Amino acid sequence: MDKDKKLKLEEQIVMMLKTVFDPEMPVDVYNLGLVYNIDLHDDGVVNIDMTLTAPNCPMADFIFEDIRQKVESIDGIETCNVKLVFEPEWDMSMMSDEARLELGFDVE
Repeated sequence: MDKDKKLKLEEQIVMMLKTVFDPEMPVDVYNLGLVYNIDLHDDGVVNIDMTLTAPNCPMADFIFEDIRQKVESIDGIETCNVKLVFEPEWDMSMMSDEARLELGFDVE
């Protein structure tokens, strides 16, 4: 896969991640800072490492399946694997300014 195509696919993956919401939060998983790594391989397999705001999130399966379906809908993506990680531990400082504003926090 050439560099330009890979970059375009990575941008599309991020755009799709910005459409995935925890049903309990009005902010997408990407801007919440829950996505730690996106690893796109030349064969169209993408591995996403992410965490949750709480280890016992009851919506985890829903969120992961939503990510898989949306990312795999991108032309050029064959498989999306989502891996739950807890290192580093998520905290509110990982949120984007957009997410902080949406949730009513001060933006520095």
